[in-house]
Amino acid sequence: MPYGLIAGNGRFPVLALEAARKASIDVVAIGIKEEASKEIEALAVRCHWISLGALSKLIDICHQEDITQVMMCGQVKHAKIFSSIVPDWRLVKLLASIETKSTDGLIGAVMKVLRDEGIELLDSTLLLKDLLAPQGVLTRRKPSDDEQRDIDYGRQIAGTLSAHDVGQSVAIADRACVAVEAMEGTDAMLRRAAALVEGKPLRLIKGSRRRKHMLFDVPVAGPQTIAIMRETGTTALAVDAGRTLLIDRDELIARANEGGIALVALAPDATELHGAGRMD
Repeated sequence: MPYGLIAGNGRFPVLALEAARKASIDVVAIGIKEEASKEIEALAVRCHWISLGALSKLIDICHQEDITQVMMCGQVKHAKIFSSIVPDWRLVKLLASIETKSTDGLIGAVMKVLRDEGIELLDSTLLLKDLLAPQGVLTRRKPSDDEQRDIDYGRQIAGTLSAHDVGQSVAIADRACVAVEAMEGTDAMLRRAAALVEGKPLRLIKGSRRRKHMLFDVPVAGPQTIAIMRETGTTALAVDAGRTLLIDRDELIARANEGGIALVALAPDATELHGAGRMD
């Protein structure tokens, strides 16, 4: 039986499908029309397209393809969930049953529906374990003392926010939290932060959620992240080792080195990983 891959935007689903092809693993792609790249069509053994909100069609495709295990790869912009989604009857019923429309609340409810249909959600990084950030300083330059203090402070803030399912990233300057990522995404957050600090250097901290699983919403950094950092005067990036995907890692590190940016992957704080491994 093939795996299913629900594809959002970005390079994540493309790289996962490329890895599956190299490993001779059959994967059926289910692309989200509003998000996924057409590249997935040439990489998957078969490809279906659904709109945001088409939960019934997703389940029908899985049954049709004899899929019992699926992974979610790639981002779905949170703002689109509220502005673009046209829910089918099954999703309308599901939305009415949950108290909050947070990522954990929404995807957790979808997981329950899929489980009831005999479909298991898998670790989204299953095919890309070699892209997870290794622990340590990954660039030529390590964080300065000032940057490290900002990183330490930012990790505390990011860890606290993750408990409330608020974004993944924070922008810090001089031990002050300048901006918190919400629905706008990391790029927009950094641009907003840069407008507030008037030239003062920023540090970007991306934190993984306070959960043991890697089923969805895994932090990602790539060359575009470095481009935005250089644009906004962000001099250091800290991520959680083993829980953050580094897309096109060689190019990412090369661009960081060119810009004099320090990139460090730190062991996740054990307190950030408390909570259920399954979402029941």
